[in-house]
Amino acid sequence: MQARYRILFALAALVTAADQLTKALVTAYIPLHRPVEVIPGFFDLVHLHNRGAAFGFLNRSDIEWQFWLFLGATAFALWAIVTLTRNARHDPLLFSGLGLILGGAIGNLVDRLRYRAVLDFLDFYLGDWHWPAFNVADAGICVGALLACIALYRAPQEQG
Repeated sequence: MQARYRILFALAALVTAADQLTKALVTAYIPLHRPVEVIPGFFDLVHLHNRGAAFGFLNRSDIEWQFWLFLGATAFALWAIVTLTRNARHDPLLFSGLGLILGGAIGNLVDRLRYRAVLDFLDFYLGDWHWPAFNVADAGICVGALLACIALYRAPQEQG
């Protein structure tokens, strides 16, 4: 197997496993909608189900089509990541970023298939300001997107 795929799939497996393990622990030990204070005034562990996307976009129980929309978007993202990996120059930073994104997408896809929602549990806040709750898969997607952007920005431009 080529190095690009080893990087991609190893990081995807790592993020997916860490995401699903942490979600299993949250499900086992934290009641739904009951925050556990970790750092007073800054960080709680919570157990929430988000039927929508990032920042609670389309997180509504009165509509069903968002499940199919996000399922389709995830399938497209998986295809795009594999295609980009196959066609890109050798760049471990890019493949690392794509692997983190892939692992996050798979972790959240597992939730959508199991619960028809994504389990979020990391809740950061300061006073009345709350960052939307998120999970390990979301963190993988964000860090991976940052790494991929850096890799694409610093890539040498083709002379035409």
